[in-house]
Amino acid sequence: MKNKRLHNYAYTFILLGVLVLLTVVMAAASPYFFSWKNCRNILNQSAIYLVLSIGMTFVISAGQIDLSVGALIGFSGMTMGLLCQAGASAFTAVFAGLAVSAVIGAVNGLLIAYGRINSFIVTLSVMTILRGIILIRMKSKSIFGFGPAFTFIGSGKVGPVNMPIVISLGIAAVGAVILHMTRFGNYCLFIGANEAALNRSGVNVKKYKVLLFSLCGLCAGVAGMIVTARLNSAEPLAGQGYEMDAIAATILGGTSMQGGKGSVIGTVIACFILNVMKNGLTLLAISPHYQQILTGLILLLSVLLSESKQRKKSEV
Repeated sequence: MKNKRLHNYAYTFILLGVLVLLTVVMAAASPYFFSWKNCRNILNQSAIYLVLSIGMTFVISAGQIDLSVGALIGFSGMTMGLLCQAGASAFTAVFAGLAVSAVIGAVNGLLIAYGRINSFIVTLSVMTILRGIILIRMKSKSIFGFGPAFTFIGSGKVGPVNMPIVISLGIAAVGAVILHMTRFGNYCLFIGANEAALNRSGVNVKKYKVLLFSLCGLCAGVAGMIVTARLNSAEPLAGQGYEMDAIAATILGGTSMQGGKGSVIGTVIACFILNVMKNGLTLLAISPHYQQILTGLILLLSVLLSESKQRKKSEV
């Protein structure tokens, strides 16, 4: 157990070293990188992926996957946008958007746990269904103009710090406590490590699967709230492709694809690594297409590293 902890700390410090090195390289390559405006932009963009990746950390640490989170960003944004447009208060719109996201997450969990369907198939199907509903309901057009109370969530400030940053760091702190210091977090990890043994010990594994997918859905709803409030617009294709970045950050952060191991701190650092890289490449006028290739390569290498560690453990 002690060696395992030391190994986890060592990997976290390696990630921190990579983040520092990448920051130094990008700052040397572009004089605009360390400007406060650009740093704030990195933090704002990281906030969206950070919230999304926290939920994904719980799911992957339980040996599952959720491909519907990107579509849930668009769906929660649409829900909030339509309610604001209809004259509802910002509080009502936000509450409804987050509730709908958590319920859809719960539906994912019910289908996976009680329907015994693979999480990849369920969430891929739900992603496709949600995207279709969004395009039909919004008629492929944006909804905009939500008022200052709602947009404060995306562009307001607490002192010098923007609200998205405050929200995301708060969720990361709560997520770390839940995963590493509560029964729910321990059960998530045990589901990934040995679901059958946990079930035999009398724990209602199906219930916890529903809860962890609900949590992931809720996080996606919060990400959708930030995106919509920041743009002051609900976009039909909002969140498209975000699920891949969330998975990449989670795996790069040290969460095992096989389940049984998860690190919220690692996920946070990995989110900043990916967003610093993207921001630096944008400042250097490198095409977003190459950025996608690089993100895909990072995801592939992270999975290979994770699988390699798993094979070594099984051989021992």
